[in-house]
Amino acid sequence: MDEITTAVDGPALTITINRPAKRNALTTAMYRELATALRDHRDVRVVVLTGTGGVFSAGNDLGDFVGDFKADDAVRQFQEAVLDTTAVLVAAVDGPAVGIGATLLLHCDLVYATERSYLQFPFVNLGVVPEFGSSLLLAQRVGRQRAAELLLFGDRLPATTAQELGLVNEVLVNVEELHTRVKDRVSTLLAKPARSLQETRALLHNTIHPHDQLERESVVFGELLDDPDTKARIEAMRR
Repeated sequence: MDEITTAVDGPALTITINRPAKRNALTTAMYRELATALRDHRDVRVVVLTGTGGVFSAGNDLGDFVGDFKADDAVRQFQEAVLDTTAVLVAAVDGPAVGIGATLLLHCDLVYATERSYLQFPFVNLGVVPEFGSSLLLAQRVGRQRAAELLLFGDRLPATTAQELGLVNEVLVNVEELHTRVKDRVSTLLAKPARSLQETRALLHNTIHPHDQLERESVVFGELLDDPDTKARIEAMRR
């Protein structure tokens, strides 16, 4: 059984973590497969990340990582692949998202989850520190005090509360409704102008100085105004 599966549907890629017997805990090999999946499909416009068996991911497979320093290279490959992608990242979360399963969501553009889902950042409880930039990103998203509470205590964060904090876009009743909603949202995204979608996502992920950001927005805005598709859409709206 493949522990990481991929399915391509036109300009959309679905990557599924498929190790339900181990609660979709990620091994060194799985990290490499995830990185390869992202890098081998650079032309897609949307990537959906999901898990099987009622679990998004339990995080690192600790048995695979303890004493294996090579694992860090595999994790870094995956993290860099996530940071390098130009596709819109959509997470379809059903069940626990723990450790890197939770910090990965901070890098996703859209996160949809079922009612039974929760996020958990158990790093301090394991005697380690947060990873994947989560000590910065979480504080930016929810504020320093709330981030400290989540990271220092490592308690479960229910999907409904995560939605209130802005970490989840929408909470669905069950997994069937989750996948129906995600499919609909992906279809809507793919109907948008491809370059505009890509550039807007890039601007959202840009962490440079605000003044530089304004300049970047202005440059891209001007470039898109010269795009034939943009001109056609503007002209159609003027009629």
